[in-house]
Amino acid sequence: MDFTTVRPGKLSIVASGFDVRPLSFLHDGQRSGYEPSVARAVCERLGLEPEWFNLPVGKFYQALSSGEYDVVWFNQAITQERRAWADFTRPYGRFDEAVLALEESLIHEPRDLRNKRLGSMEGITEVILEEQFPETEFVPFSSDNMSQSDMLDPLRAKDVHALVGNALVLMAIEADDPTFRVAFQLTTQRPFGIGVLPGNRELLDALNSALNALLVDGTLQKLWAQWLTYKSFPF
Repeated sequence: MDFTTVRPGKLSIVASGFDVRPLSFLHDGQRSGYEPSVARAVCERLGLEPEWFNLPVGKFYQALSSGEYDVVWFNQAITQERRAWADFTRPYGRFDEAVLALEESLIHEPRDLRNKRLGSMEGITEVILEEQFPETEFVPFSSDNMSQSDMLDPLRAKDVHALVGNALVLMAIEADDPTFRVAFQLTTQRPFGIGVLPGNRELLDALNSALNALLVDGTLQKLWAQWLTYKSFPF
């Protein structure tokens, strides 16, 4: 397959060190989770070595446009806004949104967020907010150099009433800390894909070919079952 990458023999991946387990997280300096596992499987098929570069989420596509990286591959729903910056592969997953609240909170459904403050990671869930919560005040958290505790501390302090984000990520937080509760989920099934610099058709085709092969031979489903045990495989 004829394609080129910025660094020969490597796939340079724009990502983040932000903990979004089970999708992606750092453990003892090693990148773990569903997305890195798929990335390694894709690269193995293409004869490449994955190389991750941690950058602020808000600067992902600016970095991609610089030509110094090959792809953006980190918790990226395919949206019209992002299509202006990148071409996307076929989805490697479909994911729902959820709202996380304190255990004692009275928030149990969308209408309970009327006139409340809802925190969200900047640039991640803004597409659905106004449609789902028309009478809610949104508090975007800057993703630059933010840790998971930085996102949860305002909820603990009741500076916001709830957080909205990827359902799998928030369910993992709930499982680790009884202080928090997933109040409800939204069945959005948003497709997540790999963002490629527009015009790099050869690399886009190669990535799609590898993802299709992983789907056909069952590898993608196997990795999904390994990391995302409480969600059914969407393909």
